[in-house]
Amino acid sequence: MNERSGVGEAFDRVRSGITRRRLRVACLVVLLLCGAYLAYGAMTGITTATEAGVPEAPPTENHTVVTESAKFGTIIAYAPDGSVAYYNNSHTKYFDVDPVENESLTVEYVAVDTIHTEGPNCASPPCSRNVIERANISTGEVERVLTRYDHRENAAEWHDHVRVDEDHVVIADMADNQVFMLDTETGVREWAWNAQSDFPVDEGGPYPGDWAHINDVSMLDDGRVMVSLRNQDQVVFIDPETGLDESWTLGAEGAHDIQYEQHNPDYIPEERGGPAVVVADSENGRVEEFQREDGEWVRTWEWSDDRMQWPRDADRLPNGNTLITDTNGKRLIEVNPEGEIVWEVELSHPYEAERIETGDESAGGHSAQSLGYESRTGGESGGGGGSLAADAMAEIADVVRGLLPSRVTNAIIYIGPVWMGRPEFGAASIAVLTGLAWGAAETRWALRSRGIGFRLPVYRGESAGEGDGEETEAE
Repeated sequence: MNERSGVGEAFDRVRSGITRRRLRVACLVVLLLCGAYLAYGAMTGITTATEAGVPEAPPTENHTVVTESAKFGTIIAYAPDGSVAYYNNSHTKYFDVDPVENESLTVEYVAVDTIHTEGPNCASPPCSRNVIERANISTGEVERVLTRYDHRENAAEWHDHVRVDEDHVVIADMADNQVFMLDTETGVREWAWNAQSDFPVDEGGPYPGDWAHINDVSMLDDGRVMVSLRNQDQVVFIDPETGLDESWTLGAEGAHDIQYEQHNPDYIPEERGGPAVVVADSENGRVEEFQREDGEWVRTWEWSDDRMQWPRDADRLPNGNTLITDTNGKRLIEVNPEGEIVWEVELSHPYEAERIETGDESAGGHSAQSLGYESRTGGESGGGGGSLAADAMAEIADVVRGLLPSRVTNAIIYIGPVWMGRPEFGAASIAVLTGLAWGAAETRWALRSRGIGFRLPVYRGESAGEGDGEETEAE
């Protein structure tokens, strides 16, 4: 009984020392500190919207090309010494980029422009213009291969294409939820597969808006086409003549333990340790690989760290490493078979990357199983930026990320300032929570001053005493 009284007395002493004035000062100090940290992040954070803001990369043996797609679009090429060899930001967004076969230092990419002014190609703005272009990263020369307009802006993009031969490309058409082969000379579609042929419109995303979100297409050596249906959480295999091969489907609608709104799967054939698929499991914040065993897909490898947030591309390189774009982690990294980051560069919002002298995507890479890859699902990630404050903010950000659904966290970072990384997200979270708590306290005090009180459902039977309403937080 005495022990309980002692605890009660200690609680009363602490409670009596928390005054409204002290709470207001504490909240103001927290908000000012968070504001100062965010201002520092805004001044020192990396933004690649202009070439001047692009950081140099560590040296590698080959050129590295990366596209960006969010608030602004860029395509950036790094020379082997880490310097910026090419930069272009003339389109609204850049997506898929591939090396052009037998053409040195030349890439072909898909980009989109948002048209905001009324004109002959857009009667009711905003509209979209999808283009395929080739760029020589040595000379800077750009050649337009194809242009197509769409009357919509939302979900009206081509996210990927694959070059079949000099006159044919296969397009991942997010606008109309289909994949088709196009003759670039005649403009004729030679075949097409629409996701509605095999998937109900009451699953996936909202129809007729961003329903399937087809974000990747690959031509396999056996003639099949691998397609990523992001909003159905599935990677599917299509025969252009017979349609969907259901027995090869990887994932299932809503089966988020397998993959959750994935991006850019790469196929590794049997001669390189497959059949296997390495894929950016975006909303689960990891990269993973699945091996085909006894007619089923089996996860054989996964990689993540504390910083990873919404990866959207992963390529297995001929040297055995994996090149990963971590979009909301704001970095491009290369991971070795032991799970260590051996190359890294900070970027605003990378989408897809290529080591262009190593073949298209994972063309020269082997499966994780054949390489003896070690899975990694956590651990050190380089902290928040080296300082004690940055590391503390990064830890707070991790706590908040764990409380919120991944889609909410990714949406906040995606729409936030381009310089907002993991530590800044932590500072913003503290500021928001502090502001809400302060606002709630002020509201409670205002109501009590008008005689409107509140009582907890469980409270102590003995009164602790009533103090000055301006002085004690209890009032």
